[in-house]
Amino acid sequence: MPLINQRKILKTNLKTKKLSHHVIKIHKISRKIALLAVITALSIVLGNFFKIPTPTGFLTLLDAGIYFTAFYFGRKEGALVGGLSGLLIDLVAGYPQWMVFSLICHGLQGYFAGFTGKQRYIGLLLAGLAMVGGYALFGSILSGPGAAIAAIWGNIMQNIFGLVVGYALYRAFPLVLKRALQPE
Repeated sequence: MPLINQRKILKTNLKTKKLSHHVIKIHKISRKIALLAVITALSIVLGNFFKIPTPTGFLTLLDAGIYFTAFYFGRKEGALVGGLSGLLIDLVAGYPQWMVFSLICHGLQGYFAGFTGKQRYIGLLLAGLAMVGGYALFGSILSGPGAAIAAIWGNIMQNIFGLVVGYALYRAFPLVLKRALQPE
């Protein structure tokens, strides 16, 4: 076989390998987006199904999905699932005035909860502070300082309960979801 043909074949193989690599990468990203969408939807359903009404809103299991995602995937994914699920649950549950505030509070909660290593405990503290403190701040704007102060204890309990359930789910699914993200 002439040298020119061998070079053409080699270039074609290299292009095919690069293309194959990009297809696998796109496939992996698509799977991750789909999985995060499912986790967001499940967080909303669980949060809406298991809700405890309070004078200033409601308490939910939404935080469990946020913490699970942050522990499992990291900061960006935790922020995405946190922000979207917080925004959408308020829309579905009939509290549209809270949508933007929930996007911010739960998005930051998911971001900070995704810290790893030595920063994990600081991240969890910041996650709780972002959620509880954010709702206290925004609650004082929407409902007044008295109602905001009254809601702090409930938000602390929701945050702790979500942290415990999210961590339990994280420990229960050590490899199942990561295998689902692997290309076939």
